[in-house]
Amino acid sequence: MSTHISVPPQLLLERILTLEIVRVTERAAVSAARLRGHGQEKAADQAAVDAMRRELNKLPIEGTIVIGEGERDEAPMLFIGEKVGLNAGPQVDIAVDPLEGTTLCAKNMPGAIATMAMADGGTLLHAPDVYMEKLAVGPGYAKGVVELDASPADNVRRLAKAKGVDPAAITVLVLDRPRHADIISGVRSTGAAVRLITDGDVAGVIHCADPDNTGVDMYIGTGGAPEGVLAAAALRCIGGQMQCRLILDSDEKRARAHKMGVTDPKMIYGIEDMVRGDCLFAATGVTTGSLLTGVKFRKDVIETETVVMRSVTGTVRTIKAEHRQLDKFHLD
Repeated sequence: MSTHISVPPQLLLERILTLEIVRVTERAAVSAARLRGHGQEKAADQAAVDAMRRELNKLPIEGTIVIGEGERDEAPMLFIGEKVGLNAGPQVDIAVDPLEGTTLCAKNMPGAIATMAMADGGTLLHAPDVYMEKLAVGPGYAKGVVELDASPADNVRRLAKAKGVDPAAITVLVLDRPRHADIISGVRSTGAAVRLITDGDVAGVIHCADPDNTGVDMYIGTGGAPEGVLAAAALRCIGGQMQCRLILDSDEKRARAHKMGVTDPKMIYGIEDMVRGDCLFAATGVTTGSLLTGVKFRKDVIETETVVMRSVTGTVRTIKAEHRQLDKFHLD
């Protein structure tokens, strides 16, 4: 008697897409990596965008870019509202940051990644490309252990108490910006440590989810809203808590947000508010960092490392790939 495994068509498609979105971030990462250290932020971003768009348009999906990039820094974006895919298959929302850490790539510094998330249609927060307040901690804590409106010092003490350690044993990751001076001094006033990063707050938030390996307990600061939604997609897959609020400090920004369906400009968003359905998240290293190894160009092989996660199963895969058909990367 023969047995066979049957997978419902929808689940099969989602499983296939898990690998397909890896191809998308791999292509973007390789294209950007060719310009590592060349000091050309816009050119590297453009290369990643073009590669990502090419690959997305090969997928059996009806995709809509709901989190794009570029309004704020006039980058060559995959724009919000853009339709991608073969217009056949499931309707999906897509969030992209084709090159997170453009400066890191331009200077060949650690931690640049190509990243995207894909979710059921209508389930990702449609957010304008504005700044966003962010607070994130890893899994294993009671809901509300930290609060966005509490002071950084208070949040450190609350997290330390929940973890059963002294505040001095807590490390908080903060984007190194002048605007974060008060956050940094507040954290340090408790005896806790601050780890500063120059760019890359999607990876920064993800670090909170694995404190045993990264040494990071909490992320605090303001950064781009697109990166906030991407980070929320990753935490939805691997666990953790996140609270965010859009910074809508002008009539123009409030109007733009309202047009995207944001009715309460002061709302605090949790992970479930930003990513409601099943989602996939993928990131490929461009330059080697603490999260991923960067692209390696060998004589006849290109090597990439990608992490891909799925929320419905909580599965996290790390995919190290050796690419031998190099023409697929558009070497022209």
